[in-house]
Amino acid sequence: MRACESPEEVSPEISEQDQEIFFRVIAEDLTPEQVERVVNPPRSYPREHSVLATHWHPEFVPLELIARRIEAAFPQREEELIIPTQHNVLLHWGPYAGVEVDCYSRGFNQKVQLLLHFHESRLRGENAGVLRSMLAHTFQYRSSQLFDFLATLTRPHAERLDEAARETGADAALVEFVRAYALKIEKLLEQHHDRIPPDAIKNKLVRNFFDTLRPRYGDGIINKAQAFLKAVKQLVKEGFSLGYFYRTTEIIEETRALGGCVVVPHPEQFWPILLADYDVDGFEVWNPQSQRYTEFLIGVVNRKNAAQSALRPSARRFLVFMGDDTHMGEKVKEPEYQDGLKAEREVGLQPAWDDLSIGKQLILAGMDKAGIIREYKNRLDG
Repeated sequence: MRACESPEEVSPEISEQDQEIFFRVIAEDLTPEQVERVVNPPRSYPREHSVLATHWHPEFVPLELIARRIEAAFPQREEELIIPTQHNVLLHWGPYAGVEVDCYSRGFNQKVQLLLHFHESRLRGENAGVLRSMLAHTFQYRSSQLFDFLATLTRPHAERLDEAARETGADAALVEFVRAYALKIEKLLEQHHDRIPPDAIKNKLVRNFFDTLRPRYGDGIINKAQAFLKAVKQLVKEGFSLGYFYRTTEIIEETRALGGCVVVPHPEQFWPILLADYDVDGFEVWNPQSQRYTEFLIGVVNRKNAAQSALRPSARRFLVFMGDDTHMGEKVKEPEYQDGLKAEREVGLQPAWDDLSIGKQLILAGMDKAGIIREYKNRLDG
């Protein structure tokens, strides 16, 4: 591994090694070693009798392998509600189906996400044709943003690159190093567009490609490159037109028309949604990347329920959810390339349910995991 902190000049030619890295990064077929990583969790949780998993992402990992992992992780479970929520793609698990959809809240001018959950019978035949078309359109957002991301680096968009360089302290040599590989990735995408799985065409492809360069260039250079890339990506996201997305109300209305349910994930990423009075079933109060305000959010849900009950005693209460937000694709990576915090996440594992301080707030709100599983299943089964 290189120890120096100044990257060498990169040849503009695409080498065999570049090709090999590219196809390794976009590959969706698992090796025997990767299968073993999926089906054998590092720990099991025999004391967990109720498993609630309504916010997680299989990515390209087969559901049957994930089922084996859950069986090994929770050998004593007695009740469960497990629903995958792939980004903008409906997936089924037993009698239920789910998706995490990107949408636009016009009232506070921000992109948000919603978790949609259904009993699978609601989606049969042509019933869900409109929703599936809406999701297919929204799915293109992530690939479109990847091409904008690469174009910002390769055309280049000087203002964005200068701002990202100032934010991260990237010097001219590092910027040119990143741009050189971005050009290679862009060319490889063009050359092999008909061989690339649709789900692989997203910003994560760039991050994963650069991670595989660590043995050649060293962690120091690649860490700096990743910091610069992250800053550029954020600027691209900020410049992406919100008009591309369906409005939050449109997504909710279509979901309700199908008899589905709606949960707001990690609301602390878009606070105004708590005031928007959307027709939702509940709010996620804990997430591995959103843990700071759990007790506060439980209190908010409790107060919303009290206010709603006073006005409409027969109204369904808002439920409290916790999302592990597991990305299974992270688990199949070589350990040295994993994001450690993301790799630790486990489908169905939310330690906050057993936190004593949080437990006090859950009691006041009249919520517990087993009760939410039963109540939410009743709503889904409708």
